[in-house]
Amino acid sequence: MYTAVAAGGFRRYATYRAATAAGVFTNTAFGIILVYTYLALWDEKPHLGGYDQAQAVTYVWLGQCLFATLAISGGGVEKDLMERIRTGAIAIDLYRPADLQLWWLSTDLGRSLFQLLGRGVIPFLVGAVFFPMALPVDAGTWAAFLVALLLAMLVSFGIRYLLALSVFWLLDGMGVGQVLAITGIFFSGMSLPLNVFPGSFGEVVRFLPWAAQLQVPADVLLGETGLTRAFAFQAAWAVALLAAGRLLQSAATRRVVVQGG
Repeated sequence: MYTAVAAGGFRRYATYRAATAAGVFTNTAFGIILVYTYLALWDEKPHLGGYDQAQAVTYVWLGQCLFATLAISGGGVEKDLMERIRTGAIAIDLYRPADLQLWWLSTDLGRSLFQLLGRGVIPFLVGAVFFPMALPVDAGTWAAFLVALLLAMLVSFGIRYLLALSVFWLLDGMGVGQVLAITGIFFSGMSLPLNVFPGSFGEVVRFLPWAAQLQVPADVLLGETGLTRAFAFQAAWAVALLAAGRLLQSAATRRVVVQGG
């Protein structure tokens, strides 16, 4: 059943072809802007964050590839979930013979897969064709990256699911959406790699769950981290966030008061 739900999530987002094309253009344009910004920065600060210029360029294009895939600034299924909680339609979901968390996780995985193929791959290929990138040549590194990407999807959903459930108490998702956008872009490393932040602040941001979305998969692809350490970090946050989501879901649905009646 959950495989069918994931397939439905994939097909749903595949229907928005104009939006997908616009997203491809936007990510490509922003990628070009960021690449030249990074090149200027790395000219002044060679090996900033432990990356050379080619690695920094690769990081930029990977970020553009994963921005929509992982819904780093929001815009995934949590948006629909928050709206269903706000309107009271969540009561229908609770009557379904399916687990609420697994249902939305499956939907989000389908969405993520489409966004990766439909919106993420093309900007990444554009970057590989027109800019020097530090791409691995062995299949093992690419396989490890795919594992890191799957774990990143779980962590991303875990963060967004927790925030979406807060609407049971907040009754509106507008503020939650703003929190997702700000924390996602900064703490995931979309603005700058987290490796460039020095001292205690750098240690803190690299320990937070958002680091598992972009920074860790990037380091796996670039060969800048040990696989055991990277996977353990991502898996620990995925388990912790999904477990916290399960507990919050239980608290939220123990006594549901549907808005409007």
